[in-house]
Amino acid sequence: MSKAKFITFEGVDGAGKSTHLDWFANALKQRGIDLLVTREPGGTPLGEKLREILLNHPMHAETEALLMFAARREHIEQVIRPALQKGTWVISDRFSDASFAYQGGGRGVPIAKLEQLEQWVHADLQPDLTLLFDIPIEIARQRLANNISLDRFEQEQGSFFEKVRQAYLARSQKTPLRFAVIHAEKTREEVQASLQRIVSSL
Repeated sequence: MSKAKFITFEGVDGAGKSTHLDWFANALKQRGIDLLVTREPGGTPLGEKLREILLNHPMHAETEALLMFAARREHIEQVIRPALQKGTWVISDRFSDASFAYQGGGRGVPIAKLEQLEQWVHADLQPDLTLLFDIPIEIARQRLANNISLDRFEQEQGSFFEKVRQAYLARSQKTPLRFAVIHAEKTREEVQASLQRIVSSL
């Protein structure tokens, strides 16, 4: 039996990754794969408390980055690593690539500082596969327009999200074998067809 896989879903707010994550997880379950779905920030009782703070309370950009990685450390030790060691696949809605995109690209935290945190928190753990839902920012913003309850990230301007998007793409180009870039502006059926091919390859 092959080892359990760690798969992450990434993308700017409005890309639709959370909707497609559910479909992807169900497709894997139909193939008899035991898996756990989790999210960041969050995934643990402490992580969920930090999530509420991070999404709703303004703070310095480096404080934001530190809290993200603090929640991630707990997430890895309490949820992700134990599941993988049991042979359970893990799918996480966001992981460290989000910190490089949002805190690095969006907020301007130096990449070198984020790399230090990454080495400290999970030097020995990286996703086996990252699905990056890439979408033109104007389309992502249109999708969020009807949401009456936006967190402080979702309330950012389009220029912020364009920097986040470009940081994600740069990250994917740095480690292309780990990333699968999904063109999220396509129809749900077209996106799911792409995801089906990935499920089959796994």
